[in-house]
Amino acid sequence: MTAAPGGSHVTWRHFLDLCDAGGDDVAAMINDAIDRKAARKGLAKGAVDADAPLAGYVLGLVFEKNSTRTRVSFDMAMRQLGGSVLILDAASSQLGRGESIADTARVLSRMVDGIMLRTDDHAKIEEMARHATVPVINGLTDKSHPCQIVADLLTVIEHGKALPGLELAWFGDGNNVLHSILEAAGLFKFNVRVATPAGYEPDSAFVDMARAGGAIVTLTQDAHAAARGADVLVTDTWISMGQADAAEKKAAMAPYQVDAALMAEAKPDAVFLHCLPAHVGDEVSEEVFEGPQSVVFDEAENRIHAQKSVLLWSFGRIGGY
Repeated sequence: MTAAPGGSHVTWRHFLDLCDAGGDDVAAMINDAIDRKAARKGLAKGAVDADAPLAGYVLGLVFEKNSTRTRVSFDMAMRQLGGSVLILDAASSQLGRGESIADTARVLSRMVDGIMLRTDDHAKIEEMARHATVPVINGLTDKSHPCQIVADLLTVIEHGKALPGLELAWFGDGNNVLHSILEAAGLFKFNVRVATPAGYEPDSAFVDMARAGGAIVTLTQDAHAAARGADVLVTDTWISMGQADAAEKKAAMAPYQVDAALMAEAKPDAVFLHCLPAHVGDEVSEEVFEGPQSVVFDEAENRIHAQKSVLLWSFGRIGGY
């Protein structure tokens, strides 16, 4: 936490994981997102928010992994907040020719007001944050995906569900998205049933963190037991970009497809989440994906509103100090 870009006295913060903000400030982000989303009713998507809180600010978007929702939502978030973006990827920048993360961080810090990095290795974003003198935001790493979960929590609340005591069921791979869900569970006191095949469980550190925060975390290989009585069912693609064991992994994951029978185990008003892109027919059936309990496109839209509030928190405009 330090002086903001431009020499003002407003503090700024890195957002690498949800715990960087804590429960109160993530709640502040969600409340801000709800308010800003409501205030935009009837506006064109490119219209600037009335207060234009980040007018004159430039966010550098650095992509070492492909992106649709993260790229578009951060770009639109900055436009709606009054700012702008510069987009870099490994193929067209010196990162692709071996320039260090540390040097990239120091150079970009002198040219932009904040950095969003989407990369494969969490150690890279930690190095970026160590060397940057502007806020660094995690747009996805192999370890966690905190911006996605801010959008997911916003979506769950919009669909009438309170977070404390919520029963959330996860199916499939114990991956980065699940890690951030577990982190959120500890912050907001909701429970997570994790149904994964043997060998694909989440990192135990995130399970321990959730339990230490008061969440009940159940690890099981029984998908139907996990779904029983759940408020929210969540899955993700089984095969991440660059994974080599696709055939073996898909075979292990097959019993964890979220289909109509699995949804029927949940509460009647349960909702289905997926961060997208989805492989319909693999991790989710078409009937569920296109069905009335699926809120995946609300969830995708909410990436913009969540990103705006993450940015405002990172620039010290909302939350505690």
